[in-house]
Amino acid sequence: MTATQTHNSLLESCVEACLKCLQDCEVCATACLDSEMVQMMANCIKTCRDCTDLCELCTRLMIRNSDLHAQLCDVCAEACDRCAAECSKHDHEHCRRCTESCRRCAESCRQMSMAMA
Repeated sequence: MTATQTHNSLLESCVEACLKCLQDCEVCATACLDSEMVQMMANCIKTCRDCTDLCELCTRLMIRNSDLHAQLCDVCAEACDRCAAECSKHDHEHCRRCTESCRRCAESCRQMSMAMA
């Protein structure tokens, strides 16, 4: 596999991970907002929203092959780690799915960032 093929494979995987994470974080935040315990879920909602925004921006920069996407992947991985840590505290199916997606996305973003270093 050539360096270009490896990069394209990493890029495709990372875009997919970011989009799945964006979706699961959006669903989680919405479910938390709709719950009767919305105040108790405030940190979950905040971290999901941060993660969603960064996943979207990271995806856009990767697709356009921006020179900044490696740095943003680092930031996105941090947001995913924080969101996974918060969501893992809650016993809801949407939080469990969000935690799993965030962990996969964080790993994929770190791989992308290291490949670009």
